[in-house]
Amino acid sequence: MNQLYFPAQTQSTPVREILSPATAPLQWLRLSTIRLQRQHSTEIVLKGEEGVLDIFSGTCTVEIRSRTGDATYREIGQRANVFAGLPFMVYLPLNATATITADSDTLEIALITAKADVGYEPKLVYPDEAVNKVVGKDNWQRSVVTSIGEDVQAQRLLVGETVNPPGNWSSSPPHKHDCNTPPEAKMEEVYYYKTNPLQGFGMQRMYTAPGYPEPMNECFVVQSGDAVAIPGGYHPVVAAPGYQLFYLWALAGETRSYGAGTDDPEHAWILGMK
Repeated sequence: MNQLYFPAQTQSTPVREILSPATAPLQWLRLSTIRLQRQHSTEIVLKGEEGVLDIFSGTCTVEIRSRTGDATYREIGQRANVFAGLPFMVYLPLNATATITADSDTLEIALITAKADVGYEPKLVYPDEAVNKVVGKDNWQRSVVTSIGEDVQAQRLLVGETVNPPGNWSSSPPHKHDCNTPPEAKMEEVYYYKTNPLQGFGMQRMYTAPGYPEPMNECFVVQSGDAVAIPGGYHPVVAAPGYQLFYLWALAGETRSYGAGTDDPEHAWILGMK
């Protein structure tokens, strides 16, 4: 099995690829980060992929050219950091070319792409258009924001953000989406982490159900700038006491269905807690 955990690294170029099917046991997904200073630009060219830009901090102008439509989104983005509000996200069509120009002193963006062969139109999803929910209860309550959901036309990608309060769990009860057995649909996933304060950490566990063809039982300490590839299995996450834990999540598969997973039957009983 290829690498699952990708520790943070210094970024010396405007675009840095973090993981891809070449480096992780994934079929569809690729994750990169983009960092620019004011008035600096970079060009993204997708080849056989669709994509999503998640503006982590700063503001920018995005110019998109594609066979399914052109678009220019000026001075989008509003957050000082990922803990300071909801995201602007931009859907990039199949084989699109996107030019990104920083309008603020600094700009940080995550780029998620997935292999695709169907084209849709560009789309800007504003913060107030995202689905923002508080999920769970007690020490497994967290905030889940879905910006690129099934209401946004795309072939494979589903993208959003989760924030765990200090000490809290997410993906609880542990769930998976690694087989095409309704109501479950097979979709791989990636997580990209941030912590507040910066020196914080969390824990990511990944384990498979009995009979899975590639058994796995792994646990990683995750810090700001780390990423994890989730080819299958259950994948709960916990934030250390005193630290908020943010992660960008992106799903892709043959089927595109948000929430098409199943809970670990050994732990699903917590859903009935009063």
